[in-house]
Order: sequence, then C-alpha cells, then structure tokens
Amino acid sequence: MTDHLWSYSTESGHLAGTDLIGWKVEASDGHIGKVDKHSDEVDDSYLVVDTGVWIFGKEVLIPASAVHRIDLEEHVLYLALSKEQVKNAPEFVSEKHLADRQYREDIAQHYRAGGPFPGGMGPF
Repeated sequence: MTDHLWSYSTESGHLAGTDLIGWKVEASDGHIGKVDKHSDEVDDSYLVVDTGVWIFGKEVLIPASAVHRIDLEEHVLYLALSKEQVKNAPEFVSEKHLADRQYREDIAQHYRAGGPFPGGMGPF
C-alpha cells in the first residue's frame, strides 16, 4: 500500500480519470460488491463500495491505498483487505463524509490501526 492513505499506489495500475462506477470489487478472499462512487482527487481518493446483500446493503468507504491492483480490461478492483475487514469497515455516511472532519479522521484511524472501528489494515 502507499504511504498516503487517500492515494492510489503507483503499482495499482490506476489511471486518473477512469470512471470506476459499477466495477466489481474483490477482497483478498473473494467478491464483495461493486463501486458505487469514487474520487480521484489528489490526496483524497477513495471508493464507496456497495456490498449488496452480502452484508445487508451496507456501503463502505475504502481509501484508495487499499486498492492492490486494477484490471482495466475486466473492470475489477482488487483490494488488500479481507472480506472480514470490509465487513468491519465504517459505513459510508454521505452527509458526514465531506463536512465532518472528525468522521473522516475516525475513518482514517480505522484503516491505519483499527481505530474506533474493528478490523483496520494496520499502520501506514
């Protein structure tokens, strides 16, 4: 993963400007959903993944650094997260996402070290 939580790693194969909406998302141990929203902003790149019925329709916010690899031909994103880590990820709350700095910091803390939500990715 990259040194910066909200940036794609150079090894991921991400091409800025690619519309990822609707692309399949795979955790390290299987399919978890599809991209519902995403951002390519510098130092603020993320995915909102719709997990569908898998975890009862929860949308989760995943930082771009969790993207391990992108298959541009098959339209699939591969994450460096397990299904369990995605299941334990903070739910995406659109009205808080951009306006509430504490919400965003809580999410960052979750992915760095487990933070206020269980199942983080570890230190960055």
